[in-house]
Amino acid sequence: MFPVLIKIGPLTIHTYGFMIASAFLLGLWLALRQAAREGLPKEKISDIGFYALFSGIVGARILFIATNWPLFSGHPFEMFKIWEGGLVFYGGVIFALPTVLWYAKKQGLSLWRTVDVWAPSIAVGHAIGRLGCFSAGCCYGLPSDLPWAVTFSDPQSLAILGIPLHPTQLYEAAAELLNFAILLFIRKKKTFHGQVFWMYVLNYSVIRAVIEMYRGDIERGFIMPGISTSQGISIVMFITAVAFLFRLKRNRV
Repeated sequence: MFPVLIKIGPLTIHTYGFMIASAFLLGLWLALRQAAREGLPKEKISDIGFYALFSGIVGARILFIATNWPLFSGHPFEMFKIWEGGLVFYGGVIFALPTVLWYAKKQGLSLWRTVDVWAPSIAVGHAIGRLGCFSAGCCYGLPSDLPWAVTFSDPQSLAILGIPLHPTQLYEAAAELLNFAILLFIRKKKTFHGQVFWMYVLNYSVIRAVIEMYRGDIERGFIMPGISTSQGISIVMFITAVAFLFRLKRNRV
C-alpha cells in the first residue's frame, strides 16, 4: 500500500527493505535470547544468522529470477533491485540450509539445537517480511469481492491496481504469527533436538500450499497448470519434514 516509506531528495527508503531489515533484527534478538538460555555461544548464533540472511536473500532472488526469466533476460540490471520486492522464500530456504549446515559443522555446533533456536525467529521474521510484501504490492492475491479485499492504488505498487484483491500477504503474515506461537509452545515441550525446526517446516509447507490457491501473481511460476512452483516445493518440504521428525524422534539426537 505504501511502497516508499521515506523519500528525501535522492534518498529513498523502500518499505519492503525496511521491513526485511526489521524482521531480521527482531529474529536475531529472539534467537540470541534463546541461545543464552540454552548455553549456546551467542556470537556464533549471531554469525550463523548473518550467513543465513545473505545466502537466503541470494537464493530467494535467484529462484524469483529463474521463474521469471523472460522479464529479466533483456534487463539484467533489474535482477539486483531486491528493494522493490521479488524474493521467493523457498529459494532462500534452499540456499540458507546448506550454509547453516556448513557453518554449524565448521564451528562444532549441534545442527539441530542451532536450527531449533532459530526456527521461531524465522516464523516471526517471515510474518514481518510479508507486511513488507503488502506494502510493496508483491505476492498479491486473486480478485475478490470479500469485505476485507484490498484495492491497491499507488502507481509504484507491484500489485494490480484498482481491483479488490485477496490480501494474501496479510493471510500469510497472520498464519506465520500463529506458527510462531505454536513453535514457542512446542519448544517448551520438545523431546528431541530438531523438533522445533522441522515442525516449522511442516507447518509452513501447509500454510504456503493453501495460501498459494489465493495468489494472483502469475510471475511466481508454475510447474504445471494449477500447481505453482511453491506448491510443488511445499509438497517436497512436507514429506521431508515428516521423515526427519520420525527419524529424529526415533534416534533422539
